[in-house]
Amino acid sequence: MSLRGRDLISMDDFTAEEVRAVLSRAAAMKRAGGADPTRPLAGRVLAMIFEKPSLRTRVTFEVGMAHLGGAAIYLAPADAQLGTRETIPDAARNLARWVDAIMARTFAHDTVVQLAEFAAVPIINGLSDLEHPCQTLADLLTLTERLGDFRGRTLAWIGDGNNVCHSLLLGAAKLGLSVRVATPAGFAPAPAVVERARSLARDSAAVIELTEDPAEAASGADAIYTDVWASMGQETEKADRAQRFRPYQVNAALVARAGAKAIVLHCLPAHRGEEITDEVLDGPQSAVLDQAENRLHAQKALLAMILS
Repeated sequence: MSLRGRDLISMDDFTAEEVRAVLSRAAAMKRAGGADPTRPLAGRVLAMIFEKPSLRTRVTFEVGMAHLGGAAIYLAPADAQLGTRETIPDAARNLARWVDAIMARTFAHDTVVQLAEFAAVPIINGLSDLEHPCQTLADLLTLTERLGDFRGRTLAWIGDGNNVCHSLLLGAAKLGLSVRVATPAGFAPAPAVVERARSLARDSAAVIELTEDPAEAASGADAIYTDVWASMGQETEKADRAQRFRPYQVNAALVARAGAKAIVLHCLPAHRGEEITDEVLDGPQSAVLDQAENRLHAQKALLAMILS
């Protein structure tokens, strides 16, 4: 399946069949390992705009382009200054004259939307305040490896209904994986995202549930997923969130409600001792390093499919 020239702004940009095709290509690339000797992206260049720093996003995109025979250019926050030093449309139009695709890791989701509107090259959302689709591709690859068929399987999301949760809800619903989201009052995922996920779930036989009880969400789940309680840009809320989210810590007692075969996921970086304990993060049920590795394979597949 070709996705040549396509943007990935939201997990809802790809159909279920297209998501499965990316995951299948990623699994094949993972089995092959290392650089692709055919160099399918030779001569291609990816511009990477970072308003927020990231270990995993930068390294996996750079390594991915190198493995595919292409190159990546890192643009630090001071390099682009989108919307301040120059307008987003002007930056998008300029970059599109020099590079073959743009990955942007931004604060505002509208920044990625505007890049896609004004750049005549594919745009990849490397994270925004609304979604993180590249993380979800890696998550779905990891879950497929560990769980196989998603029919009858349930993932429990524990914590903040944030951007990672949004993309995961959409991706899981497309592929038939049920999701239970447990958040404190006032921190549930965006209603529009939940409504869309439930609409998609009706076609895939998945179930999307919201609760404020983490024990209820974790009970019998096949996977438990958490993320930091305060993301970049929410530093002023950190103390309040720490108080509100304390009952939502993923610890041994909560994981025990899911069972010995359940896997534990975290998109990293983790605040150890806050949203997750060392015992769980480093324990035998943790799949977080598989997740981190799979960012590379999922993004390599995405890059190959939109640029070749």
